[in-house]
Amino acid sequence: MSPIYVALDTPNIERAKAIATRVRHHVGGIKLGLEFFMANGRHGVHEMADIGLPIFLDLKFHDIPNTVGKAVQALRPLEPAIITVHASGGRAMLEDAKAAAPTGTKVVAVTMLTSLDANDLTSIGLSPDPHEQVVRLAELARSAGVDGIVCSGEEVKAAHAAWKDGFFVVPGVRPANGNSGDQKRVVTPRAALDAGASILVIGRPITQAEDPDLAAREIEATL
Repeated sequence: MSPIYVALDTPNIERAKAIATRVRHHVGGIKLGLEFFMANGRHGVHEMADIGLPIFLDLKFHDIPNTVGKAVQALRPLEPAIITVHASGGRAMLEDAKAAAPTGTKVVAVTMLTSLDANDLTSIGLSPDPHEQVVRLAELARSAGVDGIVCSGEEVKAAHAAWKDGFFVVPGVRPANGNSGDQKRVVTPRAALDAGASILVIGRPITQAEDPDLAAREIEATL
């Protein structure tokens, strides 16, 4: 099974289905985020699941523990393969999210968005060291009993070393000749996998390619 999850960040369900259908033999799953979910809801997730690929539901819950637990519980009928919560929501929130998740669903904690850098951390009152921030939140996630974390390829090696059986989701992945877009901490797919990534989230390099299937195959070939 390919470690590539294609990020279908579009509100247009027909476009999402068309891309997923074209690349389905060269990716391991589909990532659906807020943009898709707010436009298409649970029905849209069911339609995408009919394509036959695992669904990564990337809604990044961050609220009081009771609210997050009930929100995750409401997703049970969808049986997502992976869901996300923010690690910065704290231990109790992480514990409630994991307790509410369906059996077989991996709960992974977002440590630091790949669109942020040291200057952004300083602006919100945190230590200006992305590595330190990710490692601290990875330890919190591990001790809270969730399955893994979301982090950039720059931090996944250290996180994997400290959490041997963790599940590591690496977004912000770009081919060597790719455009970084709004991502500030990016690595190549091969480098992320070598550093310990469990799955790679890749969006625009595939979805905005002239031939998404060819783009997915070319990335897969580097792995």
